[in-house]
Amino acid sequence: MAVIKSGKVVIVLAGRHAGKKAVVVKTFDEGNSDKKFSHCLVAGLARGPRKVTRSMSKKKVEKRTKTMKPFVKYINVRHIFPTRYVVDLDLKKAVDEADLVDAERKVDVKKNLKKLFHERYLNQKDITSEKKAQGSNYFFQKLRF
Repeated sequence: MAVIKSGKVVIVLAGRHAGKKAVVVKTFDEGNSDKKFSHCLVAGLARGPRKVTRSMSKKKVEKRTKTMKPFVKYINVRHIFPTRYVVDLDLKKAVDEADLVDAERKVDVKKNLKKLFHERYLNQKDITSEKKAQGSNYFFQKLRF
Protein backbone atom coordinates (compact mmCIF):
# COMPACT_ATOMS: atom_id res chain seq x y z
CA MET A 1 0.00 0.00 0.00
CA ALA A 2 1.28 3.43 -0.92
CA VAL A 3 -0.41 5.10 2.06
CA ILE A 4 1.29 2.99 4.70
CA LYS A 5 4.96 3.96 4.92
CA SER A 6 7.44 3.73 7.78
CA GLY A 7 6.88 6.40 10.41
CA LYS A 8 3.11 6.56 9.79
CA VAL A 9 0.90 6.41 12.88
CA VAL A 10 -1.74 3.68 12.51
CA ILE A 11 -4.58 2.34 14.63
CA VAL A 12 -4.72 -1.43 15.10
CA LEU A 13 -8.20 -2.74 14.25
CA ALA A 14 -8.00 -6.43 15.08
CA GLY A 15 -6.53 -8.73 17.68
CA ARG A 16 -5.18 -8.23 21.15
CA HIS A 17 -4.07 -4.64 20.55
CA ALA A 18 -7.26 -3.50 18.77
CA GLY A 19 -7.89 0.20 19.35
CA LYS A 20 -4.24 0.93 20.14
CA LYS A 21 -1.94 3.26 18.23
CA ALA A 22 1.25 2.08 16.61
CA VAL A 23 3.98 3.36 14.31
CA VAL A 24 4.88 1.47 11.13
CA VAL A 25 8.50 0.29 11.20
CA LYS A 26 8.59 -1.58 7.89
CA THR A 27 6.10 -2.62 5.21
CA PHE A 28 6.02 -5.80 3.14
CA ASP A 29 3.78 -5.00 0.15
CA GLU A 30 4.13 -8.34 -1.60
CA GLY A 31 4.43 -10.45 1.53
CA ASN A 32 7.29 -12.88 2.10
CA SER A 33 7.94 -16.61 2.42
CA ASP A 34 6.04 -17.21 5.68
CA LYS A 35 3.34 -14.53 5.29
CA LYS A 36 2.03 -14.53 1.73
CA PHE A 37 -0.05 -11.37 2.19
CA SER A 38 0.91 -7.71 2.49
CA HIS A 39 1.73 -6.88 6.09
CA CYS A 40 3.60 -4.41 8.28
CA LEU A 41 5.94 -4.54 11.23
CA VAL A 42 4.53 -2.12 13.78
CA ALA A 43 5.68 -0.87 17.18
CA GLY A 44 3.04 0.65 19.41
CA LEU A 45 1.79 1.37 22.89
CA ALA A 46 -0.18 -1.38 24.60
CA ARG A 47 -0.50 1.03 27.55
CA GLY A 48 0.06 4.74 27.13
CA PRO A 49 1.37 7.32 29.58
CA ARG A 50 -0.95 8.48 32.36
CA LYS A 51 -2.44 11.96 32.44
CA VAL A 52 -0.07 14.73 33.45
CA THR A 53 -1.05 18.23 34.61
CA ARG A 54 0.97 21.40 34.98
CA SER A 55 0.81 21.38 38.78
CA MET A 56 2.54 17.99 39.08
CA SER A 57 6.16 17.84 40.20
CA LYS A 58 8.94 16.57 37.91
CA LYS A 59 9.23 13.42 40.01
CA LYS A 60 5.52 12.66 39.70
CA VAL A 61 5.53 13.33 35.95
CA GLU A 62 8.48 10.94 35.56
CA LYS A 63 6.63 8.26 37.54
CA ARG A 64 3.39 8.64 35.57
CA THR A 65 5.13 8.43 32.20
CA LYS A 66 7.04 5.26 33.11
CA THR A 67 3.79 3.25 32.84
CA MET A 68 4.15 2.99 29.06
CA LYS A 69 4.20 -0.55 27.73
CA PRO A 70 5.24 -1.10 24.10
CA PHE A 71 4.42 -3.93 21.72
CA VAL A 72 6.00 -5.09 18.47
CA LYS A 73 4.23 -7.29 15.96
CA TYR A 74 3.56 -8.13 12.34
CA ILE A 75 0.04 -7.14 11.29
CA ASN A 76 -1.92 -7.65 8.07
CA VAL A 77 -2.47 -4.29 6.32
CA ARG A 78 -6.22 -4.94 6.35
CA HIS A 79 -6.12 -4.91 10.14
CA ILE A 80 -4.60 -1.46 10.53
CA PHE A 81 -6.08 1.97 9.88
CA PRO A 82 -3.60 4.62 8.70
CA THR A 83 -4.01 8.10 10.19
CA ARG A 84 -2.82 11.40 8.73
CA TYR A 85 -0.05 11.66 11.33
CA VAL A 86 3.65 10.87 10.95
CA VAL A 87 6.22 10.40 13.72
CA ASP A 88 9.94 10.89 13.14
CA LEU A 89 11.04 8.19 15.56
CA ASP A 90 13.89 6.14 14.11
CA LEU A 91 12.52 2.70 14.94
CA LYS A 92 14.43 0.78 12.25
CA LYS A 93 17.54 0.74 14.46
CA ALA A 94 15.62 -0.13 17.64
CA VAL A 95 13.60 -2.97 16.10
CA ASP A 96 15.70 -5.60 14.37
CA GLU A 97 13.68 -8.33 12.65
CA ALA A 98 16.15 -11.06 13.62
CA ASP A 99 15.54 -10.27 17.31
CA LEU A 100 11.77 -10.82 17.03
CA VAL A 101 12.16 -14.56 16.46
CA ASP A 102 13.69 -15.26 19.88
CA ALA A 103 11.54 -14.52 22.96
CA GLU A 104 14.38 -13.23 25.17
CA ARG A 105 15.69 -10.90 22.49
CA LYS A 106 12.16 -9.62 21.87
CA VAL A 107 12.01 -8.55 25.53
CA ASP A 108 15.21 -6.53 25.01
CA VAL A 109 13.69 -4.91 21.91
CA LYS A 110 10.63 -3.90 23.95
CA LYS A 111 12.85 -2.44 26.70
CA ASN A 112 14.72 -0.34 24.14
CA LEU A 113 11.40 0.75 22.64
CA LYS A 114 10.15 1.78 26.05
CA LYS A 115 13.23 3.96 26.55
CA LEU A 116 12.83 5.46 23.09
CA PHE A 117 9.10 6.22 23.57
CA HIS A 118 9.75 7.61 27.07
CA GLU A 119 12.49 9.94 25.79
CA ARG A 120 10.30 11.15 22.94
CA TYR A 121 7.32 11.71 25.26
CA LEU A 122 9.34 13.83 27.68
CA ASN A 123 11.12 15.83 24.94
CA GLN A 124 8.19 16.69 22.67
CA LYS A 125 9.04 20.39 22.74
CA ASP A 126 12.37 19.74 21.01
CA ILE A 127 10.73 18.65 17.74
CA THR A 128 11.32 21.32 15.09
CA SER A 129 8.88 20.25 12.36
CA GLU A 130 5.25 21.21 13.06
CA LYS A 131 3.91 18.13 11.27
CA LYS A 132 6.16 15.72 13.20
CA ALA A 133 5.28 17.46 16.48
CA GLN A 134 1.55 16.97 15.81
CA GLY A 135 2.13 13.30 14.99
CA SER A 136 4.10 12.75 18.18
CA ASN A 137 1.47 14.53 20.25
CA TYR A 138 -1.32 12.44 18.68
CA PHE A 139 0.57 9.16 19.14
CA PHE A 140 0.88 9.60 22.91
CA GLN A 141 -2.73 10.67 23.46
CA LYS A 142 -5.35 8.15 24.46
CA LEU A 143 -7.70 7.22 21.63
CA ARG A 144 -11.14 8.58 22.41
CA PHE A 145 -14.14 6.84 20.83
